[in-house]
Amino acid sequence: MLALRLTRFEHLVDLNHVSELSSVERDNGTLVVGAMARQCSIERNEVAQAVPLLTRAIPLIGHFQIRNRGTVGGSIAHADPAGELPAIALALDAEMEIASSGGTRRVEARDFFAGTWTTTIEPDELLVAIRFPVWSGRCGFAIDEVARRMGDFALTGVGCGVELDDAGAVRRAAISLLGMGPTPLRADAAEAALVGTTPVAADLSAAAELAVRDLDPPVDVHASAAYRTSVGAHVVERALSSALEEARGG
Repeated sequence: MLALRLTRFEHLVDLNHVSELSSVERDNGTLVVGAMARQCSIERNEVAQAVPLLTRAIPLIGHFQIRNRGTVGGSIAHADPAGELPAIALALDAEMEIASSGGTRRVEARDFFAGTWTTTIEPDELLVAIRFPVWSGRCGFAIDEVARRMGDFALTGVGCGVELDDAGAVRRAAISLLGMGPTPLRADAAEAALVGTTPVAADLSAAAELAVRDLDPPVDVHASAAYRTSVGAHVVERALSSALEEARGG
């Protein structure tokens, strides 16, 4: 924001030496990632591998120089609608742990993103950790996106996860779109259409169309709304296919 001259501040507070904000640990079926955990460290962290969608999203963030300095909490609190980590947090129903001098509260990802670069964090509060649920069972995950060049902001993209029951039917589905609105967006209707089914290619195509059907994507110099809608449906279908293949493979 500073580099793009979009904002300026009277004071900057450096949190780099607050080591408590950089922890990564498991806690009763949840991966708790400190807000100051570096993106590059998550990619290589064995504990973080419990949430594959998170670790797979990291390499898509900008360039390695950005990931070396960028933090998980910084990206999520920045709330860029084209950002990978906000979309992943939404897809996985992550909880944001927010602290102030008055105490700590938790906010679900669905209630956290208020608009472009805007969250429900109050001026006297700080995001201190993100709590990602750890899926178990026959699960598969995928993240897919389209950008003009490697490292550019995504024009459209998706993060998804599926869980299958013993018969191979979809027990749980999560689909979150990025670059398709003022915030990351959950494709609730598409998720509901998949649950209880044993989807084939035609079903995935229908679910992908359902995921983007009622959206109003942004229009800018990079892409039209029609382009984002068309390509968005394609990446949803492709990601769902990959996630299902992984889940069916064990």
